[in-house]
Amino acid sequence: MPTATTLSDQPTADAERPILHNLMIFGEVLRRLGLDFGSGNMLDLVRATQNIPIGRKQDFQHAARCLLVHRKQDLTLFDDAFKVFWRPPAHGISTRDLRTMGEERRYRTPRVGPAADESKNAGEDPPNSEAQPVVDLTRTYSAQELLRAKDFAEYSPSEMSQARLLMSELSWNPGQRRTRRLSAGEGNRLDLRRTFRDSLKYGGELLDLAHLQAKHKPRNLVLICDVSGSMERYTRMLLHFIHTIAEDLGRVEAFLFATRLTRITRHLHYRNIDQAVTEVSRAVPDWAGGTRIGDTLKSFNYQWARRVMRGGSVALIISDGWDRGEPELLSKEMARLQRSCHRLIWLNPLLGSPDYQPLAQGIQAALPYIDDFLPAHNLNSLDSLAGYLSLLSQHRGLSVGRRRARGGEPAPPPEGGASTRREINPALASTLRHAMLKPDAPQ
Repeated sequence: MPTATTLSDQPTADAERPILHNLMIFGEVLRRLGLDFGSGNMLDLVRATQNIPIGRKQDFQHAARCLLVHRKQDLTLFDDAFKVFWRPPAHGISTRDLRTMGEERRYRTPRVGPAADESKNAGEDPPNSEAQPVVDLTRTYSAQELLRAKDFAEYSPSEMSQARLLMSELSWNPGQRRTRRLSAGEGNRLDLRRTFRDSLKYGGELLDLAHLQAKHKPRNLVLICDVSGSMERYTRMLLHFIHTIAEDLGRVEAFLFATRLTRITRHLHYRNIDQAVTEVSRAVPDWAGGTRIGDTLKSFNYQWARRVMRGGSVALIISDGWDRGEPELLSKEMARLQRSCHRLIWLNPLLGSPDYQPLAQGIQAALPYIDDFLPAHNLNSLDSLAGYLSLLSQHRGLSVGRRRARGGEPAPPPEGGASTRREINPALASTLRHAMLKPDAPQ
């Protein structure tokens, strides 16, 4: 009668084979979750098992994480997958029963996929020993996904610190602008100086023609953020957002407003974000006060626009649109600001709500002159904003305000490429008038 062999009766290679098999399955699970590593990393992990006590789960986890994780955003996903994969099996079996390695169990290769629906299996018999085990991936959720979709107004202090780390991982690029300067390249303009200089090595023969192309520079970003009482729930996280952009780009001009405008660009130079937010709150005298967007934009257009809106900057206005000023003044200053920048983007934290409608008096006056009306209520919306800014074209398209017809309805697009007459909104006309020209003067 044959007897079951023990671990001491088997060679060392056979004893290590179940561990190696599970390591290969674990690597397959990580690849399907999106982690990027090669077969060389798996071989390094196999060699590492000879130098670390594999019985200590924490040491093995740290070694695997160092060798298989190459991106910061994959750390949490790896930890969740490790906890799920290397947990004790719920049905008491595994791919190989590690308690009796000498006995050959006839288990199939585990199938990687979502767990089966428990409601469908409620009336079925328990699975037998020949069933194919399933590696459950539905438990490998990440708390970051919940934090990204959560509204800024509902953040706790601990979640704010986590959101700052996630926000620092975003990449900001407002695009390139074409300058008047030229550089060596493949353009259509001939570079005579370099052409004649290169001809000296051919005895003065013009064999190679050098060309020039337009030089491009990154666009500047101008942020105008509302810190009135109606925006108090979002103010602190939006200040973290502004500080993150300023630290990443370096070409950022930032302003805060409630009833008056305050420039805070120099306060963003503090590397400590908490110190920067504290200094900003001290510098703004009307923090959490009323809102006069029209007067604020007028101050910006007359005092700061020619200094900071150079080279076709992208302007971001962050506000919920609640205004106590005159709608006519807001429309006039929005039209002036739109003409001064390459793109005018309005970020509204309330736009993330599915029931939101732009019924406020201020937002209705500003909408005709907004190029892009986007939400800014959670991390996902900021991530979408970063992707949108990187896709901005060099040529500015016509916004809703510039396509307005006289009757107030948007003008229809051209059909079949035929040229159609475009109506111009009178509010977008030049506001410069000579002092001797009177409205009632004969033309």
